[in-house]
Amino acid sequence: MLYSLVELNRAAMAPMRLAAKAGRAALLSPLNPIGKTEYGKSLAAFADVFESTTRYYGKPEWRIDTVRVNSAPVDVTPTVAWRSPWCNLLHFKKDPDQLAAARKPGSPPLPRMLIVAPLSGHYATLLRGTVEAFLPNHDVYITDWSDARMAPVWLGRFDLDDYVDHIRDMLTHIGGGAHVLGVCQPGPPVLAALSMMAEDDDPARPASMTFMGSPIDARRSPTVPNELAEEKSFSWFEANMIHTVPAPYPGVMRRVYPGFVQLASFMHMNWDRHVDAQWHFFNHLVEGDGDETDKHREFYDEYRSVLDLTEEFYLQTIQRVFQEHHLARGIYKYRDTRLVKPSAIRDIALMTVEGEKDDISGIGQTQAAHDLCTNIPDDMKADYVQPGVGHYGVFNGNRFRTEIVPRVTQFTSRYLDVKAEMAARA
Repeated sequence: MLYSLVELNRAAMAPMRLAAKAGRAALLSPLNPIGKTEYGKSLAAFADVFESTTRYYGKPEWRIDTVRVNSAPVDVTPTVAWRSPWCNLLHFKKDPDQLAAARKPGSPPLPRMLIVAPLSGHYATLLRGTVEAFLPNHDVYITDWSDARMAPVWLGRFDLDDYVDHIRDMLTHIGGGAHVLGVCQPGPPVLAALSMMAEDDDPARPASMTFMGSPIDARRSPTVPNELAEEKSFSWFEANMIHTVPAPYPGVMRRVYPGFVQLASFMHMNWDRHVDAQWHFFNHLVEGDGDETDKHREFYDEYRSVLDLTEEFYLQTIQRVFQEHHLARGIYKYRDTRLVKPSAIRDIALMTVEGEKDDISGIGQTQAAHDLCTNIPDDMKADYVQPGVGHYGVFNGNRFRTEIVPRVTQFTSRYLDVKAEMAARA
């Protein structure tokens, strides 16, 4: 019912949104003298704010066309390297001739990196800045997860163990010796996948794994989302967070955790900050400050673009990761039969990155990976806490680019990319 009400509200707001757009266009016309007055500027700014806050935001574009390698521009083409109904593995291919000209003669191939984007309400494009930061020194792949409301019910289920299978399948496609970077939500399932790959002596296992702001053990430094998961019963989440996709979406009748519910939850956590941001946006529009309004649009256009999660994936994550802490307690069973053993990992280097002010995954939750992976040598482990940043700053922003990325790049460069080395010798 809630999903249908949201869709009805969106339809009802459409005429007012169109009227606001038309009014703004009229006020900003150079032929309209009212638009140059403070009154006219304020009306136009109000119309802009109203339109942007009531708009439907679809899946954003990547908008990554070039990257600078050693100061030389190199064309980039996002290409689907592997696909399933639930995920596309995107490969940000660089033009080989331009790349060769930009690098020193005889340089080995760039190390391959799989960035595992969170499946927690936002599209993978939320990590656009993460991809851009690693592109100059890595051959980057990323998981582009599908929107459950677009998945017909005949596709069947997609749960937490299916997610684990996808990680293994994508790493098999990329080939052994790559590097894995898990941002936020993927931490526990990625660690589970790599634990089983290590135990199976899988040749596709990576050379290193880096976890950033991940709830490996959500019991440590609990945040507001962690406390909510503990306070509410599993049945409460099942009864209040799960809704049915309405027509005309392809996933009609599928039970999902809607992205708009996740977005509302995140905004409620920092309501004052978001209200202030809209007020500043309004003032910048009135003042004609294009740079600041562009920054606001860029952030909120991405932030408001959300996708739905399948019922089974969301509820299993709540239960196994945030309520019963299966991986952290050593009781995580893949498909309810196979015990996952992080201690089986011996030759995959481990790095953890946290933000000092992270209000989603508190300090220590990601570091817990070191305590679980007991058989990785100490000289193959690294931990870094970035001062002064919150959750978003762990994987995006100026401090991420200037302080976190160089440390991660230095860490991954210490470990052999098997496939790249073989290609260089061939």
